[in-house]
Amino acid sequence: MKKEPFILAIESSCDDTSAAIIKGDRVLSNIVSTQDVHKEFGGVVPELASRAHQKNIIPTVDVALKEAKITKSDLDAIAFTRGPGLLGSLLVGVSFAKSLAMALNKPMIEVNHMEAHILAHLINDGSPIPEFPFLCLTVSGGHTQLVVVKSPLDMEVIGETIDDAAGEAFDKISKIMELPYPGGPLIDKYAKKGNPDAYKFPHPKVGELEFSFSGLKTSVLRFLQKEVRQNENFIEEHLYDICASVQKTIVDILINKIKIASKKTGITRIAIAGGVSANSELRKRLLENTYGWQVFIPAFQFCTDNAGMIAIAGYYKFKKEIFVDQSVVADARLRI
Repeated sequence: MKKEPFILAIESSCDDTSAAIIKGDRVLSNIVSTQDVHKEFGGVVPELASRAHQKNIIPTVDVALKEAKITKSDLDAIAFTRGPGLLGSLLVGVSFAKSLAMALNKPMIEVNHMEAHILAHLINDGSPIPEFPFLCLTVSGGHTQLVVVKSPLDMEVIGETIDDAAGEAFDKISKIMELPYPGGPLIDKYAKKGNPDAYKFPHPKVGELEFSFSGLKTSVLRFLQKEVRQNENFIEEHLYDICASVQKTIVDILINKIKIASKKTGITRIAIAGGVSANSELRKRLLENTYGWQVFIPAFQFCTDNAGMIAIAGYYKFKKEIFVDQSVVADARLRI
């Protein structure tokens, strides 16, 4: 019987440096080093992110190996995020993976960051694993997509945002309200104490499977500007209700698009992935299961950017011997 491979995975697409070790489809370690340097700027500063990755990547990989109780010589392959993401950040991970693979004489596996978010559902951690085909809503700070997943290596994007992503909308609206970065989790936290029907915000008029969140951001901005002119303490006094109303609007938009996609494709196995899949209201609405769907949500540690999801994507490519050579380069705009 052929032994399951040990794969080291590297994720450095944005502001989290992460390394993971997988054996077969089981994640043995999944280490994430978060960069706090961006908080004072209210958003990710690409140059600072790249520098922090250079500082963090070696110790992060070292901890991942130690937690998995293996050494570099035990590795069978190196997987890494090729894109999409911030080019400077990606370059650090790609360059490190190429150097380590050359030093160890091990094969390299390039991974699409968005495909990895989806394939996090296939990690063998005791969570239910969806059968193929399934429909996945990927929602993050940079992307909002509806994807038909036919196999680990066969996916089709059937709908996506034409402007801002859902996570970007959360963060930009939180910035309007002068909440600390990252604001998305704070809106989620404050929304639990507010009335989601306190204020009504419009849904975008776009194609059936298209998303748009820039109009919502503008609508919230104008609403708050008008209210603050009448009461300069309006945001502070009504923060919970504003957050609950904004969150309900975004989640309503996402759920409605899933309903349309499920009806058009006939697929009732519904998965969510990406950083915004950690949003408690989105999870709650899906798990209420009033639509006759089978719902799949990955463990929290595999929702935000992490190398565990890169590892599982790498594992399925390893099984098919889909490797790349030293000529591979980072691609900030890589698509599914």
